[in-house]
Amino acid sequence: MKTCLVLEGGALRGIYTAGVLDALQKEKINIDAIIGVSMGALVGINYLSNQPGRALRYSMKYCQDRNYIGILSFLKTGDVVNKKFAYYDLPNKLDPFDNETYQKSKIKLFCTMTNLETGKAEYREVKDAKKDTEYLRAGGSIPGVSRMVEIKNKKYLDGGMADSIPIQKAIDMGYEKIILILTRPIEYRKKEKKINLLARRYHHYPNFEKTIRTRSRRYNETIEKINKLEEEGKIFVIRPSRVVPIKLVEHNPKKIEEQYYLGKTDFESKKEALRKYLSH
Repeated sequence: MKTCLVLEGGALRGIYTAGVLDALQKEKINIDAIIGVSMGALVGINYLSNQPGRALRYSMKYCQDRNYIGILSFLKTGDVVNKKFAYYDLPNKLDPFDNETYQKSKIKLFCTMTNLETGKAEYREVKDAKKDTEYLRAGGSIPGVSRMVEIKNKKYLDGGMADSIPIQKAIDMGYEKIILILTRPIEYRKKEKKINLLARRYHHYPNFEKTIRTRSRRYNETIEKINKLEEEGKIFVIRPSRVVPIKLVEHNPKKIEEQYYLGKTDFESKKEALRKYLSH
C-alpha cells in the first residue's frame, strides 16, 4: 500500500512537524510521498535529504538574526522572511542542504501554493530542492507580510490560504495510507472574522480575496472531516498533545526547542499505534 505524509503549515509552529519527522525517520517506515503546506514543505525536504535535526538547528541559531526573519526584513525587503538569507544563503552556505541525497530519494514531495488569479491551490512536485526553490518560497509566503512570488507569469502566495490541510488531495491521488501531522491541538478551530482587513488588501484579485474570507470556514470543515476519517481508521493523525505558546515568527530559541521536542515525544507515544495502522 502506498503511504503519504500530509504536513500542515503554521510558520514556526511547524517545528513541531520537524520533531515528528526526525523521530519517524529512525523507524524506517516506507513513505511514498509528502504533501507539504508552507512550513510543512520547508521542513519536509529534510526528510528526503536525510538530515534530521537540521530544521531545529538553523531555526534556533538564526531565530534572533534580524536579517533572517522579522520586522527588519519586512521593512527592508517586503518579506517577513528574508528571501536571500532564508532560501539561498542558509541552504547553500550557512547550513548546507544535501540536495544530492534529496534527488536520489524515491519519495515524491509536493509543495502546496495558492494561485492569486484563481484563488485555488496548486500542488507542485519539488524534484530538485535548489532548482525548485521558488515553489517552496511561494508556498511559504504569508499574505500581508510577503511579496507575491511570480512563477512563469503566475502569482502565488501561501498554500495554506487555499488548502491548509490537503488531506483530500492525498486521497484523490490514490494514497491508501495517510499519516497527517497537524500543528494545532485537537480542540483548535479558526474564528470567523467579521471584518477581514487582510482580504481587503487583495481586492484586485477577487478569487484570492474570497479564498481568504472563506478560509476559517473551510479549515474548520476540514478538521471535522479529519476527525471523522480518524475515527473510522482511514487516516492516522499526529497533533500537539498540548499548546506551546510559540509565535508565528518566534525569536525565543527555547520555545522553538520545546515545540520540536513535543513533536518527538508525541510521535514516540503514538508509534506503536502507527505501525498497527500501517500493517492493516
